[in-house]
Amino acid sequence: MTTGRRGRLTVYFGAAPGVGKTYAMLDEALRRCARGTDVVIGLVETHGRAATIAKIGDLEMVPRRLVEHRGSTLTELDVQAVLERAPDVALVDELAHTNAPGSEHAKRWQDVHDLLDAGIDVVTTVNVQHLASLTDDVEAITGVRQRETVPDQVVRDADQIQLVDLSPEQLRRRLAHGNVYRAEQIDASLSSYFRVGNLTALRELALLWLADRVDDALTRYRADHAIGGTWPARERIVVAVTGGPETETLLRRAARIAQRAAGTELLAVHVLPTDGLPSTPPATIAAHRALAESLGGTFHTVVGEDVPSAVVDFARGVNATMMVVGVSRHPVWRQALLGSSSAEIARLSGAIDVHLVTHEQARGGVRASRYSSLSPKRRIAGWLTAVLIPVLLTLVLVLFGRDEENLPSHLMIYLAGVVAVALVGGLWPALVTSLVSFALLNWFFTEPTGVLTIDQPEDVVALVVFLLVAGSVASVVDLAARRTTQAYRARAEASTLAALSRSVLSGEDTAQAIVQRLAQTFAMTDVRLEARADDRAAWTVVAHERRATEAGSGAAPAGVGKTRAGAAGSVEVGAGEDGTVTEVAIDDRHRLVLAGRVLPASDRQVVEAFGAQAGIVLEHRRLREQAAQAEVLERTENTRTALLAAVSHDLRTPLAVIRTAVDGLASPDVELDREDRDVLTATIADSTYRLERLIGNLLDLSRLQTGAVRPTLRAASLEEVVPIAVEPWLSDLVLDVPEDLPLVHTDPGLFERVVANVVSNAVRHSPPGAKVLFTASAARDSLELRVADSGPGVPDDRKATMFEPFQRLDDTSAGGLGLGLAVASGLADAVGARIAAEDTPGGGLTMVLTVPREASLDSEPGDGMVQ
Repeated sequence: MTTGRRGRLTVYFGAAPGVGKTYAMLDEALRRCARGTDVVIGLVETHGRAATIAKIGDLEMVPRRLVEHRGSTLTELDVQAVLERAPDVALVDELAHTNAPGSEHAKRWQDVHDLLDAGIDVVTTVNVQHLASLTDDVEAITGVRQRETVPDQVVRDADQIQLVDLSPEQLRRRLAHGNVYRAEQIDASLSSYFRVGNLTALRELALLWLADRVDDALTRYRADHAIGGTWPARERIVVAVTGGPETETLLRRAARIAQRAAGTELLAVHVLPTDGLPSTPPATIAAHRALAESLGGTFHTVVGEDVPSAVVDFARGVNATMMVVGVSRHPVWRQALLGSSSAEIARLSGAIDVHLVTHEQARGGVRASRYSSLSPKRRIAGWLTAVLIPVLLTLVLVLFGRDEENLPSHLMIYLAGVVAVALVGGLWPALVTSLVSFALLNWFFTEPTGVLTIDQPEDVVALVVFLLVAGSVASVVDLAARRTTQAYRARAEASTLAALSRSVLSGEDTAQAIVQRLAQTFAMTDVRLEARADDRAAWTVVAHERRATEAGSGAAPAGVGKTRAGAAGSVEVGAGEDGTVTEVAIDDRHRLVLAGRVLPASDRQVVEAFGAQAGIVLEHRRLREQAAQAEVLERTENTRTALLAAVSHDLRTPLAVIRTAVDGLASPDVELDREDRDVLTATIADSTYRLERLIGNLLDLSRLQTGAVRPTLRAASLEEVVPIAVEPWLSDLVLDVPEDLPLVHTDPGLFERVVANVVSNAVRHSPPGAKVLFTASAARDSLELRVADSGPGVPDDRKATMFEPFQRLDDTSAGGLGLGLAVASGLADAVGARIAAEDTPGGGLTMVLTVPREASLDSEPGDGMVQ
């Protein structure tokens, strides 16, 4: 055996029990033995099948490991024995098996990894129903929840997977012939798990899962060998998503095409410009992503300067067989001059089929928006400068430098004016400036002047070139200005949304954080996050942020709460006293209401993103509250379960003793002398006291868990507490409590219960005849009470849990429910005291009670007070 390498894993994979995986594994083992390979059987489950037992033949078997569990002897793979035997190949059946308690690993596949790490090749078996990712699907098909599973990646990482396949009819015949189960199990199996429908569905699951694994291997092979062409080994449909209104039509049409062949993958791809700035609102892209995923596909975003090339490159990269593209929305004249993306994709597609889909927007002349984010003042200034700058330049040149020979210089001056207008007002004012400049240059500076005619051909060329250059420069300057604005806006939006995301992860009150950030970011006077129980219920405010206006009014906007219903993600606008009221519907039961200035369209997109974030925040809060409620319910249920498990004995014992004693006293058939009656009476009294303390502890624990304990803290002396608390155990105590100790700040009644429970616990666990030492001493700001016993003590690893309910020193103790210390700890917390456990020198346990002094609270008002 070679120890310098990791072993190879071969998996025989089947759709159901009985298809012949183990038999095929043994067949391979015999072939390897015939070739001289050292093969041993680590573990093979024959299930009593004669053919499988016969197939083992002379193969060497490593003895199994015996495990005792609940009175039964179980057999497991002996990993250490296989490692010591060190074969070339080991057979290990049933990879998903769960090992018996006490094994080194919980799962058999972990044992297999140990063998592989040692350089031993392993051949194993597994059924599709045992793959972890398919557990829910298998349960939906068969109605049986698989308890034994193996992570998919363990099987995927196998060096070789062999499919062992039988048709449902063949498998049912094998079952009917008794080749799978015993005769008494055949009828039940055929009518339940091994129905034709179940087997067909499981077989399809197995084939599809294995096809995915084969497809991964094919992808790696193509990448390793730099194969760029498409290999149509599996149907994959790529949908080119523009973000326009036709996207939904394209996705649904592609999904219908994908449904025609089982196993077809649907991939939607959206191309971003190389500057990374989205040309489609993020909310729209998010909606398209959700639609693609709801149709069973995946959504991908790529960056590319040339959209058709980016789409085709993506399709080739995923080995697509078809691309679904929408017909161009641009008018015919534009397609004739500039072409269309769909035609270019078809030209570049090569061996990939292209499916063109028509839609309502096709050739509708939909023009890309050229809306600039300039303010109204900038737009007005742009149009004014578009007229004034050419006129002023002409006036200056006519008065100071009119010379028809300097036309090139004049052209450069006017071109500078066009650039200035583009920077101020954008593209269209700059184009108007170039046209006005063209006319003025023709009128004043080209021969003959004063008319719109030109004598010199070179002047005609100069003016035409000027017009083209001016238009081009204006377009470039406008595009650069808009991209810069978009970049600043995108950075600000990303920063704001990132801050919100951090607030979600940090767990702060993010609903309030959202409305505050909305009010600050968009300069709104009033922002509310509202919710309602159902469609007919009134809106209630979840979070509210009100910013002071110039008038100082604190009134809520009149429009809030009187708005129209809208679809999720929609933005609706109304009027209110504080200005325009804008709504963002998060979902059917939540909305954002903003009052103040009118929001431009670009800001509304960000508000929608805020709305989506608010939805995540609300869902996060709801899940967090549910988790907290579930935790409380779980604790309560655990307490109830433990109580029911323990109370059956600990309540019944004193009741049985009382009943027996009372029957003895009341029986007319038994003559009792005075001594016997005193004994029975004392027994009744002792059992009644035990029962009273047990019920008292249960009630105290219930009050603590429900928060019903409300202490009354005041100055008190230990003389009010200690004598009453220790009275039942005075004969078992050694008291050392000085009389000059200062007052403490506590609830005397509740603190007496704390001391009583601690002392009771110490006496109960002390050896017979041993005394418990009770001492008290004063510190700078507290009093310390120490109760030391000489009992068995408590291990360090149990000291952290000994104050929880139902904790005992051992499982057989009949001294109570284990509530005393839990009640003592809870009551100590309620009255401002602390309780801790220490080891007693020489053996035993010392409980340390620390209670604050009255004087220390006088110097620190409010410390330890309970309202």
